[in-house]
Order: sequence, then structure tokens, then C-alpha cells
Amino acid sequence: MGLRRTSWVQLYALCRRAPLSTAPAAREQPAAGPEAEPVCGPAETARPPVPAVDFGNTQEAYRSRRSWELARSLLVLSLCASPALLARHEQLLHLARKLLGQRLFNTLMKMTFYGQFVAGEDQESIRPLIQRNKAFGVGSILDYGVEEDLTPEEAERTEMELESCFQDGGVSKREKQFQAHRAFGDLRDGVTRARTYFCASEAKCDSHMETFLRCIEASGGASEDGFSAIKLTALGRPQFLLQFSDVLTKWRRFFHHVAAEQGKAGLAAVDTKLEVAALQESVVKMGIASRAEIEDWFTAETLGESGTLDLLDWCSLIDSRTELSRHLVVPNMQTGRLEPLLSQFTEEEERQMTRMLQRMGVLAKKASQAGVRLMVDAEQTYFQPAISRLTLETQRRFNVERPLVFNTFQCYLRDAYDNVTLDVELARREGWCFGAKLVRGAYMAQERARALEVGYEDPINPTYEATSAVYHRCLDYVLEELKHNARAAVMVASHNEGTVRFTLRRMEELGLHPADRQVYFGQLLGMCDQISFPLGQAGFPVYKYVPYGPVMEVLPYLSRRALENSGVMKGAQRERQLLWQELKRRLCTGSLFHQPA
Repeated sequence: MGLRRTSWVQLYALCRRAPLSTAPAAREQPAAGPEAEPVCGPAETARPPVPAVDFGNTQEAYRSRRSWELARSLLVLSLCASPALLARHEQLLHLARKLLGQRLFNTLMKMTFYGQFVAGEDQESIRPLIQRNKAFGVGSILDYGVEEDLTPEEAERTEMELESCFQDGGVSKREKQFQAHRAFGDLRDGVTRARTYFCASEAKCDSHMETFLRCIEASGGASEDGFSAIKLTALGRPQFLLQFSDVLTKWRRFFHHVAAEQGKAGLAAVDTKLEVAALQESVVKMGIASRAEIEDWFTAETLGESGTLDLLDWCSLIDSRTELSRHLVVPNMQTGRLEPLLSQFTEEEERQMTRMLQRMGVLAKKASQAGVRLMVDAEQTYFQPAISRLTLETQRRFNVERPLVFNTFQCYLRDAYDNVTLDVELARREGWCFGAKLVRGAYMAQERARALEVGYEDPINPTYEATSAVYHRCLDYVLEELKHNARAAVMVASHNEGTVRFTLRRMEELGLHPADRQVYFGQLLGMCDQISFPLGQAGFPVYKYVPYGPVMEVLPYLSRRALENSGVMKGAQRERQLLWQELKRRLCTGSLFHQPA
């Protein structure tokens, strides 16, 4: 079962997780950016309490908005709440463009949907809005919102052509979740809150990297403490991410398989510890290696003196020792046979891994120099293990003095709590700065449809309430970490007022003050101003996710914004009520021509 190439084991050395007994390795120091945050803890002096925030005071919530902007928000959000309109919105947009011509159509869009959800067409045009928001305490997460305009048929053909390149003379041995499927070749289908990319070549990936670099420049030029959003599917071929995710998932599932054999099923991943002696017996019985070889793997040098092995230790076993490489096999749960874990990889995939890490390094260095932090967006579950691992490697290199790179955790996933707690624990062990964004998730409809069609377990929590419970559990865990670790940070990216109130309450209980700048809040541009601006004006670090780009090239983004508003009717209804309340107040008090000051 030996590998055809040992270089893949060396490649995996980039991705190993250090065991508990290993001191933090030397990591690349980022350049000091102008917004570098202090690494020391809060001063031991008396500070004012956590400010109270009133989300119902419309005069304060909309102080930064002109009356015509409130009227536009009310109109657009009301249109987004119409099921009949949403069902035909693409046809209506096409008809409007045909009837009005391109110039008038662009003007109409800028007066309505585009003006509501997009900051402008280029780096210069977005500057006034960003600076005005900043004046009222709200920062920006810039995202160049242009997407490739492929037809569903073109996207499907790209998916299946790339899949054929990754099969070695036969049917792919990947688990079902990580195999390409013709019906889901268009990654945009069923997605309401996230952009998608189609990378068919390394040249296209390099082009996307250049786009991200310009976005980082724009963020640094418009604000001194902003974020820039990136997607890793733009920096590497999706089929490689599928392959890499499959390997990582198999190795992790093997750990839980052995844990179940030891009677430790059902524990949180961070709390699951295997007895090394029992593990050695299991591996011998499987015929993976001799007893002498196995005892050489599990030594005090690699695993410490505890006699147990946790999931982080387990992942550290994938390292550059060639004597171990040929033994990296896992049982195929369907066939019952042992299969080499790394045998599917090729030299081309090695190069893709290297190039993706290089591109991420270029972006992180640029962000550090510009005083910008990177927000790595979460994507579909069949890409996410690879995305999280690559992000983690970048965090190891650049999150040395402060959280420069933030990973995103989707709390509608059943394994979200395990993912969050394991990364927090790894950051503790290795001494780098944990940085995360918590979201509920953006791919629910697509994920459920794909799991049903392809035939694997639905990865999504069964209800919105269950997702909220997981969100609050993950958030509470991270906030507890922030209490004891002044170098960690989290962004609470939510439009749910209840979640924001939960965060404020826990901050007060834990003594986390907004001046510490450890807890950030985030909402989309054009949505939930009644949450963003009261937070900003009370002194909390809060950010709007700000897309920009030419009108016609951001239409897919605008379509998703419209669909998303239909999916969060409860929150949108309250927002419309507050907008109408403020317009009536201004009319009655003679302040209809209010100018933000």
C-alpha cells in the first residue's frame, strides 16, 4: 500500500497540527500595519461599564441616513418581501433592461436595489459612503462583488470536465459528499448569501488574486481599520479542494471510529482522547503495521507523556517522516478494506496546494502592510475542510502578534462546535492569535438538496432554533476564551437582534469592554441599520459587509440580496416598521430634509 510519491507527505507537513508537547514553531512575522492592535491585556484601571444600546430608537439608529435613503430602504425591502415579485425578478430585470436601455437601466438600479446593497462601482466611488459610515462608528469589510457570468450549462460542463481530470483511470474513490455531481455543477444554485467562483485554470486563480489585492488596497485607502473578504475557491480549483477535503475528512473520521471502539463516542471532539495502548492494539489487529513500528510512532517525543492522544495530536501524525508515510491508511467504511490515505494525489495537486498557500501568503502580506485584516469566507461543506485547513496554515504564519486572518465558522453545521473548539485549542497550544467570524450559514437549501440527491447525511442542523442554539454555544465558548486571552478576537456576524443582545449581555458578564476591540459585530450593507449604527455610536466595533463593482457585474449579488430578504421575513418586517416610524417622525417634526452631521 505504499505511496507512489513521498513528496505528498512532505506537502502534508505544511498542514500538520503540532502536539501538546511541542513548543510553538517559528512563524513568519507580518509587517506592522498602521492599525496594529495591542497585544497586552486591558489596563488594570477602572473603566466605564459596557454601554447600553437601544435598538428601538429610530432617531439615533438612522441619524446617518437622509430621508430619501430611508424611503429607498423601505421600498426595496418591501419589494423583496413580495413572493410573486421574487419568483420573477430575473425576468423582470431582463425586461426592464430591454425596455429602458443600458444607461437608464443602470440609473434605475442605482436608485433602487444597487444603491441599497452596493457601495459603488470602483475604489473612488465607494469612498464617500465608507467615510460617512465611519463617521458614525461603522467600519467596512470590502468585497469586490463581480462574478463570472456563466450559464448553468457552462458551469455544469466545467464541473464535470474538471472531475474527469482528477480520476486516475477509473471511478473516483472519494466518499459521496466529495464527488462532483452534474446536478450541482452550478455552485450558485440555491445560494442566497455568498458569491461563487469557477476556477478552471491557474491563470484565472492568479487573476482573482490580483482582484483581491486591489480590494485590499481599496480597503486600506478608505479606512484605517477595515477588513477585506476573500474566497479560497477563487484561489484554487474546486476539484482540488474536493480531493483535499475528502482526505482530511477520512483521517478525522478514522479517529472517531477508533474512539467509538474505545467507548468514547458522543463526546465533543476537543474532549475525546484515545488511550494510546488500546490504539496500538487496534492498529496491529488491522494489519496496518507491526507492533514495533507502531510503538515507534507513538513516543513521548511526538505525543507527550499522557498516554492519551486527542484529535489535534492525531492530525500531527501526518508529517514528513517517510517511514510513516506508507502506513497512512484508513478503513473504507463501505468495503471494509484498508486504503492508502494519500494515494489519490498527483504531482499537479502538489503544485496546486503550494500555489494556493503562496497566493494566500501574498494576500496576507499585502493586508498587513495596508493595515487591513483578511476575512476568509466559508463555503460549501464539501470544500470547507480544505478551506479551513489552508486558512489555519495562513493564521499560523501571520496571526503572530494580532489576529490578521479571520476564519469563518458556519453554525448551521452539525459539527460547528467541534470545529470552533478545536481551532481555539490549537491556537492556545501553538501560541498564535485566534481570529474568527461566526455566521449562521449561506448554503442551506443547496446543501440539503445535494445531500438528498447524492446520498449522504444532511450536514445542516434540522431547525433554525437548533442553529441558533449552536451559534450561541460557539459564541459563548469563544467569549470565554477572550476573557482569558487578550490576543483573540471574534466577529459576531448576525442580523438577529436576539443574538446581538445575547452577545452584549455576555460581554458585560465576562468584563469584555468594547474598547478592548476583541468583539466585533457585522451586518450586510443595506440591511439592519437599526442594529449596526446604534452599536457603532455606542462605541462597539461594528462593520458593514460592503460589496462594490459595476452594475451589470454585481447583478447576481443583488439577486441573492433580494432572495435573502425574503428568507428573513421576521427581521425584515421589524426593519420596515422602524424605517416607516422614523419617516413619520421626521415628517411630523419638520425634519424631513435631515442632513447627517
